[in-house]
Amino acid sequence: MNLVGASRGSAYYRNCAAARAAGAAPIYRGEPGYRAPLDRDGDGVACEPYRGG
Repeated sequence: MNLVGASRGSAYYRNCAAARAAGAAPIYRGEPGYRAPLDRDGDGVACEPYRGG
């Protein structure tokens, strides 16, 4: 399993694939599992769907 430390409302996802597999994506700033390295464009939403273009 790719979820580590999911106790007391906290979560850690190794990468966005792990967050998506756990059904946690997208992850908003302030929510368990959010961390800046998963927020590629810095808008406060990690592991958001690719919107092509």
